[in-house]
Amino acid sequence: MLFNLLIGLHVVVSFVLILTVLLQSSKGGGLAGAFGTGGQTMFGGQETATFLSRLTTYLAVTFMVLSLLLAFLSARRTAPGSRSIVRQAAEQQQNVIPSGQSIDELLNAGDTTRAAGTDTSRTRP
Repeated sequence: MLFNLLIGLHVVVSFVLILTVLLQSSKGGGLAGAFGTGGQTMFGGQETATFLSRLTTYLAVTFMVLSLLLAFLSARRTAPGSRSIVRQAAEQQQNVIPSGQSIDELLNAGDTTRAAGTDTSRTRP
């Protein structure tokens, strides 16, 4: 329940952060300039830059804290008996290569194209 609530909050903070960054005026005027007012008169001048800068800072910190919290909670959320898919696949693949044989023995055992009595000391071109 808490995890899903935090994910929802994280998504909302992400979208608001994106919009706040886009609304800030830059050299090109930002998204606020697309409204035709240049952004400065639309939001009230210099106070706008301070407000949007502070809002961006608070949203960025909130985004980072929520990201860390969600990562910590998701790591603890997995059941103690469950294992990762990568670990299960690695354990299944352990018995594919026979142990105790060298790589040369494995390669020569699978090479049926060579005729008996050919010189194997030469390297292939």
